Amino acid sequence: MKRRRAIVVCSSLLTAFALSWLMYRALAPGGWTVAKGAMMGSFALASLWVGLCLTNGLVGMLHRRQPSDASYRPKSRIAIALTVRNEDMSAVLPPLRRLLDDLDATGAGDRFAVFILSDSTDAAEEPAVAAFQTSYHGRVHYRRRLENTRFKAGNVMDFLDRHAEGFESMLALDADSEMSARAVLRLAREMDENPHLGIVQHLTVGLPAASALPRLFQFGMRAGMRTWAAALAWWQGDECCYWGHNAMVRIAPFRAHCRLPLLPNGSPILSHDQVEAALLAGAGWGVRLLPEEDGSFEANPPALPEFMRRELRWLAGNLEYRHLLRMPGLRPMGRWQLVQAILLFGCTPFYLVILLAAAVAAATDAESPFPAERVLAVMLAWAVAIYAPKLLGYAQVLTSRDQRTRYGGAARMLTGMAAETVFTLLMDAISVVSKTGTTVRLLLGTRAAWLPQNRSDRGVSWAEAARLLWPHTAIGAVAFAAFAHAGWRTVLWAAPLAGGLVLAIPFCVLTASPRFGAWLRRHRVAATPEELLTADPGAQPPAQPFGQRQENDRQHHGYEG
Repeated sequence: MKRRRAIVVCSSLLTAFALSWLMYRALAPGGWTVAKGAMMGSFALASLWVGLCLTNGLVGMLHRRQPSDASYRPKSRIAIALTVRNEDMSAVLPPLRRLLDDLDATGAGDRFAVFILSDSTDAAEEPAVAAFQTSYHGRVHYRRRLENTRFKAGNVMDFLDRHAEGFESMLALDADSEMSARAVLRLAREMDENPHLGIVQHLTVGLPAASALPRLFQFGMRAGMRTWAAALAWWQGDECCYWGHNAMVRIAPFRAHCRLPLLPNGSPILSHDQVEAALLAGAGWGVRLLPEEDGSFEANPPALPEFMRRELRWLAGNLEYRHLLRMPGLRPMGRWQLVQAILLFGCTPFYLVILLAAAVAAATDAESPFPAERVLAVMLAWAVAIYAPKLLGYAQVLTSRDQRTRYGGAARMLTGMAAETVFTLLMDAISVVSKTGTTVRLLLGTRAAWLPQNRSDRGVSWAEAARLLWPHTAIGAVAFAAFAHAGWRTVLWAAPLAGGLVLAIPFCVLTASPRFGAWLRRHRVAATPEELLTADPGAQPPAQPFGQRQENDRQHHGYEG
């Protein structure tokens, strides 16, 4: 494992150095200015994360794990802990019913009991839960806290302290989680066969979606997470990551070691999962990631406003980790997990500085014209590196006949890739501005809000989009005006990087449009294997079965935090 980690560190640093050297060579002719220096410095700092992206993509492509057999009967009883807060239970309970029925069909259903752990502010969900309980004869339990103390982490720990007697492990589910019996039993086998493990986290991918934004987002994220997770499992071993749901937890060590401290200002930790994993690993227990995409799913937000709110909540939670890096009892890899979570969002301001510094250089450096062609070549290499996990995930599908078949063939796969690439370039430009603004506000002392998340499909009006995204549009307009000062070549250079800013408002409206989402679904653009299977009942099951799910009978609402 030390050798593997050394390979990853050296490869990441080498990539960062190579990219920085190329950018230096591109900017140096004509002399240096303040704008070029800011661009160069931000590029070099952000390249450390970009190097890790390329390395993880390459490692994940070379070391992908094959799906394991999941025919298994757990040795001990397992509690299925489902956390909810102000949810539409008509959306939450059907996937839970499918899981229980699926487990019963395997003959292992008697090893599981369900605990619905509610932090809802009223009792409106209780009749639906009561009706659900009658179908399972004492196997489904319900508890509603009157106070949302310490958010989701407090909800779970309260359950472990008061209601988990007689259970060795807990399957952690969110309100928007969906798992097949095959995936759950795979986790149970890992726990039983490896008594040193405290957490086994299953790779989780997006549920089939009708709305355009989650549909395009999760098509690309699925490819990227497949290679990313395989890489993390390879070089992080049993000190890996935990995402707080779709995972199995060994109750006794978790209860003993994962009580979260308060932040220095006395407030509870928002993003609890990585801290819990680091504490558990520091106590000598393993945290393992299974990089298998068979049977573990979650919903994604239906429109850009909800998506941005979720991203900014995660950003706020991850940035809190800077206060915990010196926390006693952590191993070096546990501290790295916290650093990695910070870098995921912490590098974002550097991307915006690169763009704005380039705009200033293009508009003001008359004696040293902006070298658009040379910088574009370097930025293309940068883009390939930062998107390497996703691009190599696509390559895995295209080079495998079985995988191409699951995605409807090479032509359909390439169509989805093209649509998702355009979507990502536009989306990332918008996201950079939002995350940078939130980062600045948080560092200045603004307190983060942690509210329930809406997952219902909806449209976005032009007025709502304009209220939310006028700053992005204004920044984009100013930047492109500056680039135009240096000529059309510079404008072309900036278009892939900043085009999403000037198009932010129509992008928001279009990707939330029910009509556009229906068009994508009708033409199977960015369709997942599970969607293609349910759309064609006569088709052969995919290599990685999805269970017994019909996507179009539900909407998704989530509670995170």
